[in-house]
Parts: sequence; C-alpha cells; structure tokens
Amino acid sequence: MKKQKMKITMKTLGIALSVIALNTVSYGQKKNETSAAVEFKNKYQMAVATGDFETAKKSLISAKEFVDLAAEHVDTKDSQKTMWLKGEIYANFMILGMQTQDTSFMKIGGEDAIDQSISAFKHGFTLGKKYQADIQNSVYQKAAMMNGMASMLYKAEQYPAAAEVYETIAKYSDAVNELDSVSIYNASLCYEKSEMHEKAAVGYEKLAAVNYKGTSSAVAASRAYRNAGNVAKAKEIINSAREKNGTDRELLLELVNTNIEAGDAAGAEKALNDAIATDPNNKQLYYTIGTIYIDLKDNAKAEESLNKALSIDPDYIDAQYQLGAHLVTWAGDLKTEANDLKFGDPNYNKLLQQSEDTYKRAMIPLEKYIVAFPDDKAVLNILFQLHRNLGNSEKAIEYKKRAEGIE
Repeated sequence: MKKQKMKITMKTLGIALSVIALNTVSYGQKKNETSAAVEFKNKYQMAVATGDFETAKKSLISAKEFVDLAAEHVDTKDSQKTMWLKGEIYANFMILGMQTQDTSFMKIGGEDAIDQSISAFKHGFTLGKKYQADIQNSVYQKAAMMNGMASMLYKAEQYPAAAEVYETIAKYSDAVNELDSVSIYNASLCYEKSEMHEKAAVGYEKLAAVNYKGTSSAVAASRAYRNAGNVAKAKEIINSAREKNGTDRELLLELVNTNIEAGDAAGAEKALNDAIATDPNNKQLYYTIGTIYIDLKDNAKAEESLNKALSIDPDYIDAQYQLGAHLVTWAGDLKTEANDLKFGDPNYNKLLQQSEDTYKRAMIPLEKYIVAFPDDKAVLNILFQLHRNLGNSEKAIEYKKRAEGIE
C-alpha cells in the first residue's frame, strides 16, 4: 500500500504561520506578566527586605513597565495574576515613597496610583478563585498599613487628610466585596470635624443602610445633611429610620431639631404629635417626648408629657425619676431667676411662689420612686433638701438619716 503524500498548499502554510504568530504574541504577553512577577516578587521585595532601596525603586519601575504592557493587552488584561500584580505594584509606589520619604518617586506611579491599585484588585477579585486569597491578603496588608497612617493624622488633628486615608481603606475593602464600616465611620467623623458635611453625610448614610451602631448612624447622616443645608434629605433619612424605630428618642429629637433649624416650629410640634397619634397609649413614647421637651427648655410640656406617661403606668420608674429631676431643676431655675431680679421687682414673690409650688410637685414622683429604690442615696438627699426647704423638718431628718446610712 502506497503512503499518501501530504500536499502542503499555500493556504495550509498561511494558517500554520498565523497560529505560530498568534502563539508567539500570546507568549510575549504572558512573558510580560512573568517578568512583572519576577521584578516585583523576586527583585523588589528582596531589595526592600535587605534595605537596598535604590535597587528596589529600579525594580518597581521595571515591574510597572511590564505589568502595564500585560494589563493593556487583550490576552492578559483579564488575567487574575496580572490584576493582582498591578494592584500590588501600583500601591507600592506609595509605600516605598513613604518609607524613603521620596515624593518624587511616588509620582512615578502616577497621581492615580492608589485608584489604579484598587481598580486592579477589584477587577481581579472577580476573575476566579486562584488568586482571590492573594488579592485579599494584599488588600488587608494595605488597609493595615494605611490605618496606622490615618490614626497618626487623626491624632495630629489633620482631619481632612485622615478622612481621605480612611475612605481609601474602605475602598480597598470594597475591592474584595467587604464593607469596612469602621473606616467609613472614621472617615465620616473626620469629614464632619472638617465641616465637610456633605461628604460626612454620604458615609453616615451608607452605615445607616446597614444599621451600623443602630439608629445613631441615621441620626448622624441626618445631622450632616442638615448642616450641609439639605433639610429635605435630612428628613428623608430620619423618617426612613423611624419606620422601624418609631419611638426612638434620638430619631425623634433629630427630626424636631431639623424642623426647628428649618424655621418650622409647627413642623417640630407636628412631628411629636404625629408620633403620639401612631401609638397614643405608649408610655415610652410620652417619656421620650418629655425628655425632648426638657432638651428644648419647654418645661411645661415636658412635665405634661411625663405625667401622661405616668397616667398610663403610675409605676413607671423611669418617668417618676425623670419628672422629679426635671421639676427640681425647673424650680431651681425659677428661684435663680427671682434672685437675679432687681430689688423691689414685683415679679420676685411671684417667681418664688412658682418655685416653691414646683418643688412640691417634684416630691410626688420622687417619693414614689424611692419606695421602689430605697437605697438611691442621691434621691434621698434631694428629698431631704426639698423637705428642709419647705419647712417639713421631721421628713427632712428622716431622709437625711436614711441617706447617711448608705455607704
């Protein structure tokens, strides 16, 4: 049987040459990836470890040249290894520049070197599992290093710079699909201290969405938007949070403050009345509103709200204590106001009488409270002083002895 001779046509030869050329180009691009790895992992990291920073700088520049070629070519731009190397190489321009205090070297990496690093890690993390752990470890290392830097800036009261570093740490975490709530909070706090309220609000709002620190993040977000002049957004944040926490004191207080700052006193009052309308028999809600009125220096409405809470539950200990404490403070303020009047002012006796009447009202909830908590030395002393000032010496002596008997 005769062997068939293979006929090589020009077409076949052309296809073969195309395949060879394609493989050669692909190999060339893979070689750039490999060269970047050698320059970074073998030469750069070894030079840094031995303190040979000049060699380290040259190796990092060379590694950048190779990784840029690999990252731009169609064959390797979606290589997970290339993206990991690019993330590391670009970040290390800042790291080595800081370590050697060489700002000119940092600029070689580009003004957006950190953004390039984060973007590379973020893209690489989505490309499979092979290098995911490496990318995560790289991200954690960068975050730890930057956290120390941010902390130093914060202690030096360099709040705008600290905010940017904390925000960058959060972006690194986001590259591996992790929400760094602590860094976002720290960044927002620094922005707030810098009076960059809009930026603070954005961070706090992210935290409110995941209920970080409970309702306090929503309050902080609303406050920041309010300080930025965006009252509508402030109200939106608080109203959204109140859908789940309708009786929360801080949320209600922030809503009231937002309305007051907007010059809407009626809106502030309506916010409290709306809260009551949703749950008119909620003693905690009346208690909360009472404490808000105390903060707003609306003494009469504070007393009214706390008494309403006690009408729902006469044994509501918190309301008993708060009402008594509020009335004692109010009575003291009335007495001070009277004493500050000029001699002969006709309002003097009127204010003193109001003060005395208020002290008498204070004794009612406090004496109920002390039945439940007989060893509260502070309240026993207050009752001693109240009875003494009102001329009831027998009761005053009784409470004084009880207070003295408590260590």
